[in-house]
Amino acid sequence: MAMVVTNPCAPDPRVLRHAVWMQEAGYRVTVHAFDREERHPMSENHRGVRVMRYRVGSVPYGGTVSTYRGIRRFLRVVERTLANDPPALVYCHDADTLRVGTALKKAHGVPFVFDMHDLQHTWVRYAAPQSNLRALASRRLKQRMLQRAAEAGVIITSSQQVRADGRRGFVEWLAHHGLEGHAVENRPLPPFEQGKDKPVKEWTVGYIGRVRDLKAFELLIEAVKTIPPAQRPKIRLAGDGTAASRVRTMLMEEVERGTLEAEVTGAFTQSELPELISTIDVMYAMYGPLRGNILQGALPVKMFDAAAQGIPSVVNHDCLMGDIATEEGLGTTAPWGDAQAIGEALLRVKETVVELGATGEREHQRWLDAMKPVLDGLQ
Repeated sequence: MAMVVTNPCAPDPRVLRHAVWMQEAGYRVTVHAFDREERHPMSENHRGVRVMRYRVGSVPYGGTVSTYRGIRRFLRVVERTLANDPPALVYCHDADTLRVGTALKKAHGVPFVFDMHDLQHTWVRYAAPQSNLRALASRRLKQRMLQRAAEAGVIITSSQQVRADGRRGFVEWLAHHGLEGHAVENRPLPPFEQGKDKPVKEWTVGYIGRVRDLKAFELLIEAVKTIPPAQRPKIRLAGDGTAASRVRTMLMEEVERGTLEAEVTGAFTQSELPELISTIDVMYAMYGPLRGNILQGALPVKMFDAAAQGIPSVVNHDCLMGDIATEEGLGTTAPWGDAQAIGEALLRVKETVVELGATGEREHQRWLDAMKPVLDGLQ
Protein backbone atom coordinates (compact mmCIF):
# COMPACT_ATOMS: atom_id res chain seq x y z
CA MET A 1 0.00 0.00 0.00
CA ALA A 2 1.32 3.44 -0.93
CA MET A 3 0.67 6.59 1.09
CA VAL A 4 1.45 9.95 -0.52
CA VAL A 5 2.05 13.23 1.33
CA THR A 6 3.57 16.54 0.18
CA ASN A 7 5.60 17.15 3.34
CA PRO A 8 8.76 15.28 4.43
CA CYS A 9 6.86 13.25 7.06
CA ALA A 10 9.59 14.08 9.54
CA PRO A 11 7.37 13.41 11.34
CA ASP A 12 3.73 13.88 10.35
CA PRO A 13 1.88 12.25 13.28
CA ARG A 14 -1.42 11.70 11.43
CA VAL A 15 0.27 10.13 8.40
CA LEU A 16 2.46 7.83 10.49
CA ARG A 17 -0.38 6.90 12.84
CA HIS A 18 -2.59 5.80 9.95
CA ALA A 19 0.34 4.03 8.27
CA VAL A 20 0.97 2.00 11.42
CA TRP A 21 -2.74 1.16 11.69
CA MET A 22 -2.68 -0.03 8.08
CA GLN A 23 0.35 -2.17 8.79
CA GLU A 24 -1.34 -3.63 11.87
CA ALA A 25 -4.25 -4.54 9.58
CA GLY A 26 -1.82 -6.72 7.62
CA TYR A 27 -0.49 -4.52 4.83
CA ARG A 28 3.04 -3.51 3.86
CA VAL A 29 3.12 0.29 3.79
CA THR A 30 5.43 2.79 2.10
CA VAL A 31 4.99 6.52 2.66
CA HIS A 32 6.05 8.55 -0.38
CA ALA A 33 6.99 11.95 1.08
CA PHE A 34 8.30 15.22 -0.34
CA ASP A 35 11.55 16.52 1.15
CA ARG A 36 11.18 20.09 -0.09
CA GLU A 37 14.21 21.43 1.77
CA GLU A 38 16.33 18.36 0.95
CA ARG A 39 17.60 17.90 4.49
CA HIS A 40 16.07 14.62 5.70
CA PRO A 41 17.22 11.01 5.18
CA MET A 42 16.12 9.61 1.83
CA SER A 43 14.72 6.52 3.51
CA GLU A 44 13.67 5.76 7.09
CA ASN A 45 11.80 3.05 8.96
CA HIS A 46 9.07 3.95 11.45
CA ARG A 47 7.78 0.91 13.35
CA GLY A 48 8.01 -1.17 10.19
CA VAL A 49 6.63 1.52 7.88
CA ARG A 50 9.06 2.68 5.20
CA VAL A 51 9.23 6.43 4.62
CA MET A 52 10.71 7.13 1.17
CA ARG A 53 11.57 10.78 0.56
CA TYR A 54 11.84 12.42 -2.84
CA ARG A 55 13.97 15.39 -3.85
CA VAL A 56 13.18 17.44 -6.96
CA GLY A 57 15.11 20.59 -6.10
CA SER A 58 14.60 22.90 -3.13
CA VAL A 59 10.99 24.13 -2.99
CA PRO A 60 9.68 26.87 -0.67
CA TYR A 61 6.67 26.51 1.60
CA GLY A 62 3.70 28.82 1.07
CA GLY A 63 1.13 29.46 -1.63
CA THR A 64 3.56 30.59 -4.33
CA VAL A 65 3.95 29.58 -7.96
CA SER A 66 7.32 27.98 -7.09
CA THR A 67 5.61 25.90 -4.40
CA TYR A 68 2.92 24.74 -6.81
CA ARG A 69 5.44 23.79 -9.49
CA GLY A 70 7.63 21.92 -7.01
CA ILE A 71 4.69 19.89 -5.70
CA ARG A 72 3.66 19.09 -9.27
CA ARG A 73 7.18 17.78 -10.05
CA PHE A 74 7.13 15.61 -6.94
CA LEU A 75 3.70 14.16 -7.77
CA ARG A 76 4.78 13.32 -11.32
CA VAL A 77 7.79 11.40 -10.01
CA VAL A 78 5.64 9.50 -7.49
CA GLU A 79 3.07 8.73 -10.17
CA ARG A 80 5.74 7.26 -12.46
CA THR A 81 7.28 5.29 -9.59
CA LEU A 82 3.96 3.70 -8.62
CA ALA A 83 2.96 3.04 -12.23
CA ASN A 84 6.05 0.82 -12.62
CA ASP A 85 4.88 -1.43 -9.77
CA PRO A 86 1.25 -0.57 -8.89
CA PRO A 87 0.29 -1.01 -5.23
CA ALA A 88 -2.95 -2.59 -4.05
CA LEU A 89 -4.14 0.75 -2.68
CA VAL A 90 -3.13 4.41 -2.81
CA TYR A 91 -3.80 6.48 0.32
CA CYS A 92 -3.85 10.20 -0.51
CA HIS A 93 -3.08 12.54 2.38
CA ASP A 94 -4.73 15.90 1.60
CA ALA A 95 -6.06 17.28 -1.65
CA ASP A 96 -2.78 18.02 -3.39
CA THR A 97 -2.01 14.28 -3.65
CA LEU A 98 -5.35 13.29 -5.24
CA ARG A 99 -3.76 13.58 -8.67
CA VAL A 100 -1.74 10.41 -7.93
CA GLY A 101 -4.80 8.49 -6.72
CA THR A 102 -6.96 9.35 -9.72
CA ALA A 103 -4.12 8.62 -12.17
CA LEU A 104 -3.41 5.16 -10.73
CA LYS A 105 -7.11 4.35 -10.64
CA LYS A 106 -7.60 5.35 -14.29
CA ALA A 107 -4.48 3.64 -15.65
CA HIS A 108 -4.26 0.53 -13.44
CA GLY A 109 -7.60 0.16 -11.63
CA VAL A 110 -5.97 0.83 -8.25
CA PRO A 111 -8.50 2.11 -5.65
CA PHE A 112 -7.59 5.09 -3.50
CA VAL A 113 -8.50 6.62 -0.16
CA PHE A 114 -8.68 10.36 0.39
CA ASP A 115 -7.63 11.50 3.89
CA MET A 116 -8.66 15.17 4.04
CA HIS A 117 -6.65 16.62 6.92
CA ASP A 118 -7.80 20.16 6.18
CA LEU A 119 -9.51 22.34 3.57
CA GLN A 120 -6.29 22.69 1.66
CA HIS A 121 -7.68 25.05 -0.97
CA THR A 122 -8.01 27.69 1.77
CA TRP A 123 -4.24 27.76 2.34
CA VAL A 124 -3.56 29.67 -0.86
CA ARG A 125 -5.42 32.59 0.74
CA TYR A 126 -3.33 32.53 3.91
CA ALA A 127 -0.82 35.24 2.96
CA ALA A 128 -3.48 37.64 1.63
CA PRO A 129 -7.06 36.67 2.61
CA GLN A 130 -8.53 39.74 0.84
CA SER A 131 -6.81 39.05 -2.52
CA ASN A 132 -9.26 38.49 -5.40
CA LEU A 133 -6.60 36.60 -7.36
CA ARG A 134 -5.96 34.21 -4.49
CA ALA A 135 -9.70 33.80 -3.96
CA LEU A 136 -10.04 32.73 -7.62
CA ALA A 137 -7.16 30.27 -7.28
CA SER A 138 -8.76 28.88 -4.12
CA ARG A 139 -12.10 28.31 -5.89
CA ARG A 140 -10.39 26.45 -8.73
CA LEU A 141 -8.46 24.23 -6.31
CA LYS A 142 -11.68 23.50 -4.42
CA GLN A 143 -13.53 22.53 -7.61
CA ARG A 144 -10.71 20.21 -8.70
CA MET A 145 -10.53 18.62 -5.28
CA LEU A 146 -14.27 17.88 -5.19
CA GLN A 147 -14.16 16.31 -8.67
CA ARG A 148 -11.25 14.05 -7.74
CA ALA A 149 -12.55 13.22 -4.26
CA ALA A 150 -15.75 11.84 -5.77
CA GLU A 151 -13.67 8.97 -7.21
CA ALA A 152 -12.27 7.88 -3.82
CA GLY A 153 -13.23 4.54 -2.31
CA VAL A 154 -13.65 6.27 1.04
CA ILE A 155 -13.07 9.78 2.37
CA ILE A 156 -11.65 10.22 5.86
CA THR A 157 -11.40 13.63 7.44
CA SER A 158 -10.45 15.22 10.75
CA SER A 159 -13.58 16.79 12.26
CA GLN A 160 -17.34 16.58 12.60
CA GLN A 161 -20.14 18.43 14.37
CA VAL A 162 -20.47 17.48 18.05
CA ARG A 163 -24.06 18.56 18.69
CA ALA A 164 -27.12 19.13 16.53
CA ASP A 165 -27.19 22.90 17.08
CA GLY A 166 -23.39 23.23 17.00
CA ARG A 167 -20.87 24.40 14.43
CA ARG A 168 -20.14 22.28 11.40
CA GLY A 169 -17.03 20.19 10.87
CA PHE A 170 -15.38 18.83 7.75
CA VAL A 171 -17.82 15.88 7.57
CA GLU A 172 -20.66 18.40 7.24
CA TRP A 173 -18.64 20.48 4.75
CA LEU A 174 -18.23 17.39 2.56
CA ALA A 175 -21.93 16.50 2.90
CA HIS A 176 -22.85 20.03 1.78
CA HIS A 177 -20.88 19.30 -1.40
CA GLY A 178 -22.48 15.89 -1.96
CA LEU A 179 -19.70 13.70 -0.54
CA GLU A 180 -19.71 11.31 2.42
CA GLY A 181 -16.87 11.63 4.91
CA HIS A 182 -15.86 9.79 8.06
CA ALA A 183 -14.29 11.66 10.96
CA VAL A 184 -11.03 10.47 12.50
CA GLU A 185 -9.71 13.22 14.76
CA ASN A 186 -6.04 13.85 15.54
CA ARG A 187 -6.12 12.68 19.15
CA PRO A 188 -3.03 11.18 20.82
CA LEU A 189 -2.83 7.57 21.85
CA PRO A 190 -2.17 6.62 25.48
CA PRO A 191 -0.16 6.17 27.61
CA PHE A 192 0.29 9.84 28.42
CA GLU A 193 2.94 11.71 30.36
CA GLN A 194 2.33 12.86 33.94
CA GLY A 195 -0.43 15.46 34.22
CA LYS A 196 -0.32 19.13 35.11
CA ASP A 197 0.51 20.52 38.54
CA LYS A 198 -1.31 23.69 39.49
CA PRO A 199 1.07 26.67 39.40
CA VAL A 200 1.98 28.13 42.77
CA LYS A 201 2.62 31.69 41.56
CA GLU A 202 4.50 31.96 38.27
CA TRP A 203 2.76 30.48 35.25
CA THR A 204 3.35 30.01 31.53
CA VAL A 205 1.24 30.32 28.39
CA GLY A 206 2.55 28.24 25.52
CA TYR A 207 2.23 27.93 21.78
CA ILE A 208 3.87 24.74 20.56
CA GLY A 209 3.64 24.01 16.85
CA ARG A 210 3.95 25.58 13.39
CA VAL A 211 4.40 29.36 13.54
CA ARG A 212 2.55 30.76 10.52
CA ASP A 213 0.14 33.48 11.60
CA LEU A 214 1.83 36.70 12.75
CA LYS A 215 -1.48 38.24 13.81
CA ALA A 216 -2.14 35.41 16.27
CA PHE A 217 1.04 36.27 18.14
CA GLU A 218 0.45 40.01 18.00
CA LEU A 219 -2.89 39.24 19.62
CA LEU A 220 -1.29 37.00 22.27
CA ILE A 221 1.17 39.74 23.22
CA GLU A 222 -1.63 42.29 23.46
CA ALA A 223 -3.67 39.87 25.58
CA VAL A 224 -0.83 39.18 28.02
CA LYS A 225 -0.19 42.92 28.36
CA THR A 226 -3.82 43.45 29.45
CA ILE A 227 -3.03 41.34 32.53
CA PRO A 228 -1.62 43.30 35.51
CA PRO A 229 2.21 43.01 35.52
CA ALA A 230 2.34 41.08 38.79
CA GLN A 231 0.02 38.41 37.35
CA ARG A 232 1.41 38.16 33.82
CA PRO A 233 2.50 34.75 32.53
CA LYS A 234 5.70 33.90 30.76
CA ILE A 235 5.23 33.12 27.04
CA ARG A 236 6.75 29.87 25.79
CA LEU A 237 7.03 29.47 22.03
CA ALA A 238 8.41 26.34 20.36
CA GLY A 239 8.24 25.59 16.66
CA ASP A 240 9.28 26.59 13.18
CA GLY A 241 7.30 27.96 10.27
CA THR A 242 7.02 30.83 7.81
CA ALA A 243 6.50 33.46 10.54
CA ALA A 244 8.88 32.00 13.16
CA SER A 245 11.72 34.54 12.77
CA ARG A 246 9.38 37.53 12.81
CA VAL A 247 7.54 36.27 15.88
CA ARG A 248 10.83 35.59 17.67
CA THR A 249 11.98 39.15 16.96
CA MET A 250 8.66 40.55 18.13
CA LEU A 251 8.80 38.63 21.42
CA MET A 252 12.43 39.48 22.10
CA GLU A 253 11.69 43.18 21.57
CA GLU A 254 8.99 42.95 24.25
CA VAL A 255 11.43 41.18 26.57
CA GLU A 256 13.99 43.96 26.06
CA ARG A 257 11.35 46.57 26.89
CA GLY A 258 10.57 44.68 30.09
CA THR A 259 6.88 44.25 29.25
CA LEU A 260 6.91 40.46 29.42
CA GLU A 261 9.03 37.35 29.82
CA ALA A 262 9.43 34.88 26.95
CA GLU A 263 11.36 31.81 25.90
CA VAL A 264 11.59 30.91 22.22
CA THR A 265 13.00 27.77 20.60
CA GLY A 266 12.72 26.32 17.11
CA ALA A 267 11.70 23.02 15.56
CA PHE A 268 11.23 20.00 17.80
CA THR A 269 10.69 16.28 17.33
CA GLN A 270 7.54 14.38 18.23
CA SER A 271 9.41 12.69 21.08
CA GLU A 272 10.20 16.12 22.57
CA LEU A 273 6.58 17.28 22.51
CA PRO A 274 5.47 15.87 25.91
CA GLU A 275 8.37 17.55 27.70
CA LEU A 276 7.61 20.88 26.02
CA ILE A 277 3.94 20.66 27.01
CA SER A 278 4.92 19.88 30.60
CA THR A 279 6.56 23.32 30.87
CA ILE A 280 3.32 25.27 30.30
CA ASP A 281 0.10 25.87 32.21
CA VAL A 282 -2.17 27.03 29.35
CA MET A 283 -2.00 26.28 25.63
CA TYR A 284 -2.76 29.21 23.33
CA ALA A 285 -4.51 27.83 20.22
CA MET A 286 -6.16 30.74 18.46
CA TYR A 287 -6.14 31.30 14.71
CA GLY A 288 -7.21 34.05 12.32
CA PRO A 289 -10.64 33.06 10.94
CA LEU A 290 -10.42 34.85 7.58
CA ARG A 291 -8.71 32.01 5.74
CA GLY A 292 -11.86 29.88 5.88
CA ASN A 293 -10.95 26.51 7.36
CA ILE A 294 -11.17 27.74 10.97
CA LEU A 295 -14.87 28.53 10.67
CA GLN A 296 -15.48 25.38 8.61
CA GLY A 297 -14.25 22.98 11.29
CA ALA A 298 -10.45 22.84 11.64
CA LEU A 299 -9.34 21.45 15.00
CA PRO A 300 -5.97 22.32 16.59
CA VAL A 301 -4.05 19.15 17.37
CA LYS A 302 -2.26 21.03 20.13
CA MET A 303 -5.56 21.27 22.07
CA PHE A 304 -5.75 17.46 22.26
CA ASP A 305 -2.02 17.00 22.92
CA ALA A 306 -2.18 19.53 25.76
CA ALA A 307 -5.32 17.98 27.27
CA ALA A 308 -3.61 14.58 27.32
CA GLN A 309 -1.26 16.08 29.93
CA GLY A 310 -3.94 17.99 31.82
CA ILE A 311 -3.22 21.37 30.18
CA PRO A 312 -6.24 23.52 29.21
CA SER A 313 -6.37 25.50 25.96
CA VAL A 314 -7.79 28.87 24.96
CA VAL A 315 -9.31 28.55 21.49
CA ASN A 316 -11.49 30.52 19.07
CA HIS A 317 -15.09 31.24 19.99
CA ASP A 318 -17.95 30.58 17.53
CA CYS A 319 -16.44 27.59 15.71
CA LEU A 320 -16.13 23.82 16.14
CA MET A 321 -12.91 23.92 18.16
CA GLY A 322 -14.74 26.08 20.72
CA ASP A 323 -17.65 23.65 20.87
CA ILE A 324 -15.29 20.74 21.59
CA ALA A 325 -13.26 22.68 24.17
CA THR A 326 -16.40 23.52 26.15
CA GLU A 327 -18.32 20.26 25.57
CA GLU A 328 -15.39 18.11 26.70
CA GLY A 329 -13.99 20.50 29.30
CA LEU A 330 -10.67 20.89 27.50
CA GLY A 331 -10.40 24.64 28.03
CA THR A 332 -12.25 27.83 27.24
CA THR A 333 -12.92 30.18 24.34
CA ALA A 334 -12.44 33.83 23.47
CA PRO A 335 -13.45 35.94 20.46
CA TRP A 336 -10.74 36.51 17.86
CA GLY A 337 -9.36 40.05 17.99
CA ASP A 338 -10.46 40.83 21.57
CA ALA A 339 -7.19 41.03 23.53
CA GLN A 340 -8.96 41.86 26.79
CA ALA A 341 -11.23 38.82 26.55
CA ILE A 342 -8.29 36.56 25.65
CA GLY A 343 -6.29 37.83 28.61
CA GLU A 344 -9.25 37.10 30.89
CA ALA A 345 -9.63 33.62 29.40
CA LEU A 346 -5.95 32.85 30.01
CA LEU A 347 -6.28 33.93 33.64
CA ARG A 348 -9.50 31.97 34.06
CA VAL A 349 -7.95 28.58 33.22
CA LYS A 350 -4.39 28.99 34.49
CA GLU A 351 -5.03 26.68 37.47
CA THR A 352 -7.43 24.35 35.66
CA VAL A 353 -6.47 20.70 35.17
CA VAL A 354 -8.33 18.98 32.32
CA GLU A 355 -8.72 15.37 31.21
CA LEU A 356 -8.83 14.02 27.67
CA GLY A 357 -11.70 11.53 27.81
CA ALA A 358 -11.83 10.50 24.14
CA THR A 359 -8.35 9.50 22.95
CA GLY A 360 -6.69 8.10 19.85
CA GLU A 361 -8.05 4.68 20.77
CA ARG A 362 -11.54 5.86 19.82
CA GLU A 363 -10.16 7.31 16.59
CA HIS A 364 -8.44 4.02 15.73
CA GLN A 365 -11.78 2.23 15.86
CA ARG A 366 -13.39 4.98 13.77
CA TRP A 367 -10.62 4.55 11.20
CA LEU A 368 -11.09 0.77 11.08
CA ASP A 369 -14.85 1.19 10.61
CA ALA A 370 -14.37 3.73 7.80
CA MET A 371 -11.73 1.63 6.03
CA LYS A 372 -13.59 -1.70 6.25
CA PRO A 373 -15.32 -1.51 2.82
CA VAL A 374 -12.03 -0.66 1.09
CA LEU A 375 -9.99 -3.28 2.93
CA ASP A 376 -12.67 -5.93 2.35
CA GLY A 377 -12.44 -5.16 -1.37
CA LEU A 378 -8.70 -5.92 -1.34
CA GLN A 379 -9.12 -9.45 0.03
